[in-house]
Amino acid sequence: MKQQKTIKSEVKISGKGLFSGQDVKVLFKPAKPNTGIVFVRTDLDKPVAIPINPSSIAPRSRRTAVQKDDIVVETPEHCLAAIAAMDIDNIVVEIDGIEFPGFDGSSEEYFKALQKSGIEPQDAEQEPLVITESLCITEDDKSIYALPSNSEGLTITYDLDYTQHTGIGRQIYSCDLNETSFSQNLARARTFVLEAEARQMQAAGIGAHLGPKDILVINSDGPIRNSFRFPDECVRHKVVDLIGDLRLAGRPIFGRIVAYKSGHALNHKLVREIIESAQHPGGKKSTAREPLLDIRRIQRILPHRYPFLLVDKVIEIDGDRRIKGIKNVTFNEQFFQGHFPGSPVMPGVLIVEALAQVSGLLFSRTLEHTGKLAVLLTMDGVKIRKSVVPGDQLILIAEADKVRSRAAKCNCIAMVGEEVVAEAQLKFMLVDDEV
Repeated sequence: MKQQKTIKSEVKISGKGLFSGQDVKVLFKPAKPNTGIVFVRTDLDKPVAIPINPSSIAPRSRRTAVQKDDIVVETPEHCLAAIAAMDIDNIVVEIDGIEFPGFDGSSEEYFKALQKSGIEPQDAEQEPLVITESLCITEDDKSIYALPSNSEGLTITYDLDYTQHTGIGRQIYSCDLNETSFSQNLARARTFVLEAEARQMQAAGIGAHLGPKDILVINSDGPIRNSFRFPDECVRHKVVDLIGDLRLAGRPIFGRIVAYKSGHALNHKLVREIIESAQHPGGKKSTAREPLLDIRRIQRILPHRYPFLLVDKVIEIDGDRRIKGIKNVTFNEQFFQGHFPGSPVMPGVLIVEALAQVSGLLFSRTLEHTGKLAVLLTMDGVKIRKSVVPGDQLILIAEADKVRSRAAKCNCIAMVGEEVVAEAQLKFMLVDDEV
Protein backbone atom coordinates (compact mmCIF):
# COMPACT_ATOMS: atom_id res chain seq x y z
CA MET A 1 0.00 0.00 0.00
CA LYS A 2 1.16 3.54 -0.76
CA GLN A 3 1.58 6.10 1.98
CA GLN A 4 -0.49 9.27 2.10
CA LYS A 5 1.35 12.48 1.26
CA THR A 6 1.19 16.17 2.03
CA ILE A 7 3.47 19.08 1.14
CA LYS A 8 6.60 19.87 3.15
CA SER A 9 6.12 23.61 3.56
CA GLU A 10 3.78 26.47 2.81
CA VAL A 11 3.93 28.09 -0.61
CA LYS A 12 2.11 31.13 -2.05
CA ILE A 13 1.00 32.14 -5.54
CA SER A 14 -1.16 34.99 -6.81
CA GLY A 15 -2.85 36.12 -10.00
CA LYS A 16 -6.10 37.21 -11.59
CA GLY A 17 -9.25 35.10 -11.83
CA LEU A 18 -9.72 33.69 -15.33
CA PHE A 19 -13.33 34.82 -15.66
CA SER A 20 -13.59 37.65 -13.10
CA GLY A 21 -10.18 39.28 -13.54
CA GLN A 22 -10.03 39.91 -9.77
CA ASP A 23 -6.67 39.70 -7.97
CA VAL A 24 -6.46 36.70 -5.65
CA LYS A 25 -3.81 35.08 -3.44
CA VAL A 26 -3.53 31.35 -2.80
CA LEU A 27 -1.65 29.73 0.09
CA PHE A 28 -0.91 25.99 0.09
CA LYS A 29 -0.42 24.50 3.58
CA PRO A 30 0.51 21.00 4.81
CA ALA A 31 -2.30 18.96 6.38
CA LYS A 32 -2.53 16.00 8.74
CA PRO A 33 -3.22 12.45 7.49
CA ASN A 34 -6.81 11.77 6.39
CA THR A 35 -7.58 15.49 6.06
CA GLY A 36 -8.09 15.27 2.31
CA ILE A 37 -8.17 18.41 0.19
CA VAL A 38 -9.74 21.43 1.88
CA PHE A 39 -10.28 24.86 0.37
CA VAL A 40 -10.62 27.77 2.81
CA ARG A 41 -12.11 31.15 1.85
CA THR A 42 -10.10 33.62 3.96
CA ASP A 43 -11.62 36.83 2.56
CA LEU A 44 -14.79 36.43 4.62
CA ASP A 45 -15.46 37.79 8.13
CA LYS A 46 -15.19 34.22 9.32
CA PRO A 47 -13.11 31.83 7.17
CA VAL A 48 -15.16 29.00 5.61
CA ALA A 49 -13.62 25.57 4.91
CA ILE A 50 -14.90 23.56 1.95
CA PRO A 51 -13.83 19.88 2.04
CA ILE A 52 -13.44 18.56 -1.49
CA ASN A 53 -15.76 15.64 -2.26
CA PRO A 54 -18.63 15.02 -4.71
CA SER A 55 -21.19 16.70 -2.44
CA SER A 56 -19.25 19.96 -2.73
CA ILE A 57 -19.61 20.17 -6.53
CA ALA A 58 -21.62 23.22 -7.61
CA PRO A 59 -23.43 23.28 -10.99
CA ARG A 60 -21.72 25.54 -13.52
CA SER A 61 -21.50 25.93 -17.29
CA ARG A 62 -18.10 25.31 -18.94
CA ARG A 63 -16.18 25.17 -15.66
CA THR A 64 -15.94 23.61 -12.21
CA ALA A 65 -16.96 25.16 -8.89
CA VAL A 66 -17.27 23.90 -5.31
CA GLN A 67 -19.35 25.22 -2.47
CA LYS A 68 -20.43 24.84 1.14
CA ASP A 69 -23.85 26.32 1.84
CA ASP A 70 -23.76 29.60 -0.12
CA ILE A 71 -19.96 30.01 -0.08
CA VAL A 72 -18.39 29.20 -3.46
CA VAL A 73 -14.93 28.75 -4.94
CA GLU A 74 -14.78 28.95 -8.74
CA THR A 75 -12.44 27.29 -11.30
CA PRO A 76 -10.39 24.98 -9.03
CA GLU A 77 -9.83 22.36 -11.76
CA HIS A 78 -6.29 23.41 -12.75
CA CYS A 79 -5.23 23.52 -9.10
CA LEU A 80 -6.80 20.12 -8.43
CA ALA A 81 -5.09 18.66 -11.50
CA ALA A 82 -1.69 19.70 -10.14
CA ILE A 83 -2.54 18.21 -6.72
CA ALA A 84 -3.55 14.94 -8.42
CA ALA A 85 -0.42 14.88 -10.56
CA MET A 86 1.75 15.28 -7.47
CA ASP A 87 -0.23 12.48 -5.77
CA ILE A 88 -1.01 14.70 -2.77
CA ASP A 89 -3.64 13.31 -0.41
CA ASN A 90 -3.81 15.97 2.29
CA ILE A 91 -3.55 19.72 1.77
CA VAL A 92 -5.22 22.94 2.89
CA VAL A 93 -5.59 25.59 0.19
CA GLU A 94 -6.40 29.08 1.45
CA ILE A 95 -7.80 31.53 -1.10
CA ASP A 96 -8.74 35.17 -0.47
CA GLY A 97 -11.29 35.46 -3.26
CA ILE A 98 -14.09 33.65 -5.03
CA GLU A 99 -12.05 32.39 -8.01
CA PHE A 100 -8.68 30.70 -8.44
CA PRO A 101 -6.09 32.56 -10.53
CA GLY A 102 -6.22 31.70 -14.23
CA PHE A 103 -2.58 32.57 -15.04
CA ASP A 104 -2.03 31.60 -18.70
CA GLY A 105 -4.95 29.16 -18.74
CA SER A 106 -2.80 26.16 -17.81
CA SER A 107 -2.02 24.21 -14.62
CA GLU A 108 1.70 24.97 -14.76
CA GLU A 109 1.93 27.65 -12.04
CA TYR A 110 0.08 25.43 -9.55
CA PHE A 111 2.27 22.48 -10.45
CA LYS A 112 5.51 24.46 -10.07
CA ALA A 113 4.42 25.81 -6.70
CA LEU A 114 3.69 22.33 -5.35
CA GLN A 115 6.98 21.01 -6.71
CA LYS A 116 8.80 23.89 -4.99
CA SER A 117 7.14 23.02 -1.69
CA GLY A 118 8.13 19.37 -1.91
CA ILE A 119 6.29 16.22 -0.87
CA GLU A 120 6.19 14.72 2.63
CA PRO A 121 5.17 11.04 3.09
CA GLN A 122 2.84 10.45 6.04
CA ASP A 123 2.22 7.65 8.49
CA ALA A 124 -1.08 6.55 6.97
CA GLU A 125 -2.07 4.38 4.03
CA GLN A 126 -3.52 5.88 0.89
CA GLU A 127 -7.06 4.66 0.18
CA PRO A 128 -7.70 5.12 -3.54
CA LEU A 129 -11.01 4.49 -5.25
CA VAL A 130 -10.30 1.46 -7.44
CA ILE A 131 -12.64 1.01 -10.39
CA THR A 132 -13.80 -2.61 -10.31
CA GLU A 133 -16.77 -2.48 -12.69
CA SER A 134 -17.39 -0.66 -15.94
CA LEU A 135 -19.39 2.56 -15.80
CA CYS A 136 -20.72 4.58 -18.73
CA ILE A 137 -22.40 7.97 -18.98
CA THR A 138 -23.63 9.40 -22.26
CA GLU A 139 -25.36 12.64 -23.19
CA ASP A 140 -26.24 13.34 -26.82
CA ASP A 141 -23.00 12.58 -28.70
CA LYS A 142 -20.78 12.88 -25.61
CA SER A 143 -19.67 9.95 -23.49
CA ILE A 144 -17.29 9.01 -20.69
CA TYR A 145 -16.38 5.59 -19.33
CA ALA A 146 -14.70 4.32 -16.18
CA LEU A 147 -13.12 0.91 -16.72
CA PRO A 148 -11.11 -1.51 -14.56
CA SER A 149 -7.39 -1.58 -15.24
CA ASN A 150 -4.63 -4.11 -14.65
CA SER A 151 -2.15 -1.41 -13.68
CA GLU A 152 -2.04 0.69 -10.53
CA GLY A 153 -2.89 4.33 -10.99
CA LEU A 154 -4.97 6.34 -13.44
CA THR A 155 -4.91 5.99 -17.23
CA ILE A 156 -6.82 8.46 -19.39
CA THR A 157 -7.76 8.43 -23.06
CA TYR A 158 -9.54 11.49 -24.44
CA ASP A 159 -11.02 11.86 -27.93
CA LEU A 160 -11.58 15.53 -28.79
CA ASP A 161 -13.76 15.71 -31.90
CA TYR A 162 -13.85 19.15 -33.54
CA THR A 163 -13.93 17.74 -37.08
CA GLN A 164 -16.29 20.53 -38.16
CA HIS A 165 -13.84 23.19 -36.94
CA THR A 166 -10.67 23.26 -39.04
CA GLY A 167 -8.75 25.26 -36.43
CA ILE A 168 -8.77 22.27 -34.07
CA GLY A 169 -9.91 19.11 -35.89
CA ARG A 170 -9.89 15.75 -34.16
CA GLN A 171 -7.28 15.01 -31.51
CA ILE A 172 -6.79 11.88 -29.38
CA TYR A 173 -4.46 11.68 -26.39
CA SER A 174 -3.66 8.92 -23.88
CA CYS A 175 -1.50 8.99 -20.78
CA ASP A 176 -0.72 7.37 -17.45
CA LEU A 177 -0.98 10.02 -14.74
CA ASN A 178 2.24 10.64 -12.84
CA GLU A 179 4.40 13.62 -11.95
CA THR A 180 6.79 13.18 -14.88
CA SER A 181 4.17 12.77 -17.59
CA PHE A 182 2.17 15.70 -16.23
CA SER A 183 5.25 17.93 -16.11
CA GLN A 184 6.41 17.11 -19.62
CA ASN A 185 3.14 16.69 -21.48
CA LEU A 186 0.19 18.30 -19.70
CA ALA A 187 1.01 21.10 -17.24
CA ARG A 188 1.61 23.72 -19.96
CA ALA A 189 -1.51 22.90 -22.01
CA ARG A 190 -3.85 25.92 -21.92
CA THR A 191 -7.59 26.30 -21.94
CA PHE A 192 -9.02 27.33 -25.29
CA VAL A 193 -12.12 28.95 -26.68
CA LEU A 194 -13.52 29.43 -30.17
CA GLU A 195 -13.55 32.98 -31.50
CA ALA A 196 -17.36 33.18 -31.59
CA GLU A 197 -17.56 31.92 -27.99
CA ALA A 198 -14.94 34.45 -26.85
CA ARG A 199 -16.95 37.30 -28.34
CA GLN A 200 -20.12 36.07 -26.61
CA MET A 201 -18.36 35.79 -23.25
CA GLN A 202 -16.83 39.24 -23.42
CA ALA A 203 -20.15 40.73 -24.51
CA ALA A 204 -21.56 39.25 -21.30
CA GLY A 205 -18.73 40.81 -19.26
CA ILE A 206 -16.90 37.50 -18.70
CA GLY A 207 -13.13 37.51 -19.13
CA ALA A 208 -13.15 41.14 -20.26
CA HIS A 209 -9.51 41.55 -19.14
CA LEU A 210 -8.29 38.81 -21.49
CA GLY A 211 -7.00 39.12 -25.03
CA PRO A 212 -5.80 36.58 -27.62
CA LYS A 213 -2.28 36.74 -26.19
CA ASP A 214 -3.59 35.78 -22.73
CA ILE A 215 -5.71 32.79 -23.75
CA LEU A 216 -6.00 30.52 -26.78
CA VAL A 217 -8.72 31.98 -28.99
CA ILE A 218 -9.11 29.80 -32.06
CA ASN A 219 -10.65 30.56 -35.43
CA SER A 220 -10.74 28.40 -38.55
CA ASP A 221 -7.02 28.99 -39.15
CA GLY A 222 -5.90 28.20 -35.60
CA PRO A 223 -4.89 30.46 -32.67
CA ILE A 224 -5.41 34.19 -33.11
CA ARG A 225 -2.20 36.17 -32.40
CA ASN A 226 -0.87 33.16 -30.51
CA SER A 227 0.55 29.70 -31.21
CA PHE A 228 0.09 26.17 -29.92
CA ARG A 229 2.56 24.83 -27.37
CA PHE A 230 1.76 21.33 -28.60
CA PRO A 231 0.18 20.39 -31.95
CA ASP A 232 -2.58 18.71 -29.92
CA GLU A 233 -2.67 21.25 -27.08
CA CYS A 234 -6.48 21.38 -27.03
CA VAL A 235 -6.97 17.70 -26.19
CA ARG A 236 -4.12 17.79 -23.68
CA HIS A 237 -5.89 20.58 -21.82
CA LYS A 238 -9.12 18.57 -21.84
CA VAL A 239 -7.15 15.81 -20.11
CA VAL A 240 -5.90 18.33 -17.51
CA ASP A 241 -9.49 19.43 -16.83
CA LEU A 242 -10.58 15.81 -16.53
CA ILE A 243 -7.76 15.01 -14.08
CA GLY A 244 -8.81 17.97 -11.93
CA ASP A 245 -12.48 17.03 -12.05
CA LEU A 246 -11.75 13.42 -11.08
CA ARG A 247 -9.93 14.66 -7.97
CA LEU A 248 -13.29 16.01 -6.78
CA ALA A 249 -13.89 12.43 -5.66
CA GLY A 250 -11.92 13.33 -2.51
CA ARG A 251 -9.54 10.40 -3.05
CA PRO A 252 -7.28 9.30 -5.91
CA ILE A 253 -9.01 7.18 -8.56
CA PHE A 254 -7.29 4.08 -9.95
CA GLY A 255 -8.54 2.71 -13.25
CA ARG A 256 -8.94 3.62 -16.91
CA ILE A 257 -11.01 6.61 -18.02
CA VAL A 258 -12.07 6.93 -21.65
CA ALA A 259 -13.79 10.15 -22.74
CA TYR A 260 -15.32 11.38 -26.00
CA LYS A 261 -16.15 15.11 -26.17
CA SER A 262 -16.76 15.08 -22.40
CA GLY A 263 -16.88 18.37 -20.48
CA HIS A 264 -17.03 19.37 -16.83
CA ALA A 265 -20.69 18.44 -16.32
CA LEU A 266 -20.22 14.90 -17.64
CA ASN A 267 -16.96 14.52 -15.71
CA HIS A 268 -18.78 15.47 -12.50
CA LYS A 269 -21.50 12.90 -13.15
CA LEU A 270 -18.87 10.21 -13.59
CA VAL A 271 -17.25 11.15 -10.26
CA ARG A 272 -20.59 10.70 -8.52
CA GLU A 273 -21.14 7.36 -10.28
CA ILE A 274 -17.71 6.12 -9.21
CA ILE A 275 -18.45 7.02 -5.59
CA GLU A 276 -21.88 5.38 -5.81
CA SER A 277 -20.35 2.25 -7.33
CA ALA A 278 -17.74 2.07 -4.55
CA GLN A 279 -20.41 2.41 -1.87
CA HIS A 280 -22.87 0.04 -3.55
CA PRO A 281 -21.02 -2.49 -5.72
CA GLY A 282 -23.13 -3.52 -8.69
CA GLY A 283 -25.03 -0.23 -8.63
CA LYS A 284 -28.72 0.38 -8.04
CA LYS A 285 -29.42 0.24 -11.76
CA SER A 286 -27.47 -2.94 -12.43
CA THR A 287 -29.07 -6.37 -12.46
CA ALA A 288 -25.81 -8.14 -13.32
CA ARG A 289 -24.32 -10.53 -10.81
CA GLU A 290 -20.84 -10.14 -9.38
CA PRO A 291 -18.38 -11.37 -12.03
CA LEU A 292 -17.34 -14.99 -11.78
CA LEU A 293 -14.34 -14.13 -13.93
CA ASP A 294 -13.03 -10.57 -13.89
CA ILE A 295 -10.67 -9.12 -16.48
CA ARG A 296 -7.56 -10.28 -14.62
CA ARG A 297 -8.70 -13.90 -14.50
CA ILE A 298 -9.88 -13.74 -18.10
CA GLN A 299 -6.38 -12.68 -19.15
CA ARG A 300 -4.92 -15.71 -17.40
CA ILE A 301 -7.10 -17.95 -19.56
CA LEU A 302 -7.26 -16.21 -22.94
CA PRO A 303 -4.13 -15.21 -24.89
CA HIS A 304 -5.85 -12.10 -26.28
CA ARG A 305 -4.81 -8.61 -25.14
CA TYR A 306 -5.93 -5.02 -25.73
CA PRO A 307 -7.21 -3.96 -28.21
CA PHE A 308 -8.36 -7.45 -29.22
CA LEU A 309 -9.63 -8.78 -25.89
CA LEU A 310 -13.40 -8.48 -26.31
CA VAL A 311 -14.74 -9.93 -23.04
CA ASP A 312 -14.72 -7.67 -19.95
CA LYS A 313 -16.18 -10.13 -17.43
CA VAL A 314 -18.10 -13.38 -17.04
CA ILE A 315 -21.26 -13.24 -14.92
CA GLU A 316 -22.75 -16.75 -15.34
CA ILE A 317 -21.27 -20.21 -15.80
CA ASP A 318 -23.32 -23.41 -15.82
CA GLY A 319 -20.67 -26.11 -15.54
CA ASP A 320 -19.23 -26.84 -19.00
CA ARG A 321 -22.59 -26.27 -20.69
CA ARG A 322 -23.34 -22.53 -20.77
CA ILE A 323 -21.58 -19.21 -20.15
CA LYS A 324 -22.61 -15.54 -20.17
CA GLY A 325 -20.10 -12.73 -20.55
CA ILE A 326 -20.14 -8.95 -20.94
CA LYS A 327 -18.44 -6.60 -23.37
CA ASN A 328 -18.91 -2.88 -22.66
CA VAL A 329 -18.67 -1.05 -25.97
CA THR A 330 -16.99 2.34 -25.61
CA PHE A 331 -16.56 5.04 -28.21
CA ASN A 332 -12.79 4.75 -27.97
CA GLU A 333 -12.59 1.21 -29.28
CA GLN A 334 -9.91 1.38 -31.95
CA PHE A 335 -12.18 -0.01 -34.65
CA PHE A 336 -14.54 2.99 -34.37
CA GLN A 337 -11.81 5.24 -35.81
CA GLY A 338 -12.51 3.72 -39.22
CA HIS A 339 -15.89 1.97 -38.82
CA PHE A 340 -17.40 4.43 -39.37
CA PRO A 341 -16.21 7.98 -38.56
CA GLY A 342 -19.27 10.05 -37.71
CA SER A 343 -21.52 6.98 -37.47
CA PRO A 344 -19.74 4.38 -35.30
CA VAL A 345 -20.95 0.77 -35.61
CA MET A 346 -19.21 -2.27 -34.11
CA PRO A 347 -18.14 -4.58 -36.95
CA GLY A 348 -20.20 -7.74 -37.06
CA VAL A 349 -17.08 -9.87 -37.40
CA LEU A 350 -15.87 -8.53 -34.03
CA ILE A 351 -19.17 -9.43 -32.38
CA VAL A 352 -18.61 -12.97 -33.65
CA GLU A 353 -15.03 -12.82 -32.36
CA ALA A 354 -16.34 -11.79 -28.91
CA LEU A 355 -18.66 -14.80 -28.98
CA ALA A 356 -15.71 -17.00 -29.92
CA GLN A 357 -13.70 -15.66 -26.98
CA VAL A 358 -16.44 -16.27 -24.44
CA SER A 359 -16.81 -19.79 -25.89
CA GLY A 360 -13.11 -20.32 -25.28
CA LEU A 361 -13.63 -19.36 -21.65
CA LEU A 362 -16.39 -21.97 -21.39
CA PHE A 363 -14.12 -24.72 -22.73
CA SER A 364 -11.31 -23.77 -20.37
CA ARG A 365 -13.50 -24.56 -17.35
CA THR A 366 -13.18 -28.31 -17.77
CA LEU A 367 -10.05 -30.02 -16.44
CA GLU A 368 -9.89 -32.14 -19.60
CA HIS A 369 -9.14 -29.08 -21.66
CA THR A 370 -6.88 -27.21 -19.23
CA GLY A 371 -3.81 -26.07 -21.13
CA LYS A 372 -5.62 -26.09 -24.47
CA LEU A 373 -6.52 -23.20 -26.71
CA ALA A 374 -9.80 -22.92 -28.65
CA VAL A 375 -9.05 -21.95 -32.25
CA LEU A 376 -12.03 -20.93 -34.37
CA LEU A 377 -12.50 -23.37 -37.24
CA THR A 378 -15.88 -22.69 -38.89
CA MET A 379 -18.83 -20.31 -38.56
CA ASP A 380 -22.34 -21.35 -39.58
CA GLY A 381 -25.70 -19.61 -39.41
CA VAL A 382 -24.12 -16.22 -38.73
CA LYS A 383 -26.72 -13.45 -38.61
CA ILE A 384 -26.17 -9.82 -37.59
CA ARG A 385 -29.63 -8.60 -36.65
CA LYS A 386 -28.97 -5.14 -35.16
CA SER A 387 -26.21 -2.53 -35.01
CA VAL A 388 -24.09 -2.29 -31.87
CA VAL A 389 -22.98 1.26 -31.08
CA PRO A 390 -20.97 3.09 -28.38
CA GLY A 391 -22.63 2.90 -24.97
CA ASP A 392 -24.15 -0.54 -25.60
CA GLN A 393 -23.47 -3.40 -23.21
CA LEU A 394 -23.03 -6.53 -25.28
CA ILE A 395 -24.22 -9.70 -23.52
CA LEU A 396 -22.40 -12.75 -24.91
CA ILE A 397 -23.99 -16.17 -24.43
CA ALA A 398 -22.50 -19.47 -25.56
CA GLU A 399 -23.99 -22.94 -25.08
CA ALA A 400 -21.89 -26.03 -25.75
CA ASP A 401 -23.38 -28.36 -28.35
CA LYS A 402 -20.66 -30.95 -28.84
CA VAL A 403 -17.37 -31.08 -26.98
CA ARG A 404 -14.75 -33.71 -27.73
CA SER A 405 -11.07 -34.04 -26.96
CA ARG A 406 -9.96 -32.16 -30.07
CA ALA A 407 -13.06 -30.27 -31.21
CA ALA A 408 -16.01 -28.36 -29.83
CA LYS A 409 -19.14 -26.67 -31.13
CA CYS A 410 -21.14 -23.82 -29.55
CA ASN A 411 -24.46 -22.17 -30.25
CA CYS A 412 -23.98 -18.48 -29.56
CA ILE A 413 -26.06 -15.33 -29.34
CA ALA A 414 -25.18 -11.72 -28.58
CA MET A 415 -27.73 -9.41 -27.00
CA VAL A 416 -28.12 -5.75 -26.10
CA GLY A 417 -30.75 -5.55 -23.39
CA GLU A 418 -33.53 -7.93 -24.44
CA GLU A 419 -32.76 -7.76 -28.16
CA VAL A 420 -30.71 -10.36 -30.02
CA VAL A 421 -28.15 -8.51 -32.14
CA ALA A 422 -26.20 -11.49 -33.51
CA GLU A 423 -26.18 -15.27 -33.55
CA ALA A 424 -23.84 -17.96 -34.83
CA GLN A 425 -22.86 -21.60 -34.60
CA LEU A 426 -19.12 -21.78 -34.00
CA LYS A 427 -16.84 -24.80 -34.27
CA PHE A 428 -13.38 -24.90 -32.69
CA MET A 429 -10.26 -27.00 -32.74
CA LEU A 430 -8.82 -27.49 -29.25
CA VAL A 431 -5.05 -27.34 -29.60
CA ASP A 432 -2.23 -27.40 -27.06
CA ASP A 433 -1.35 -23.94 -25.82
CA GLU A 434 2.43 -23.76 -26.08
CA VAL A 435 2.65 -20.04 -25.26
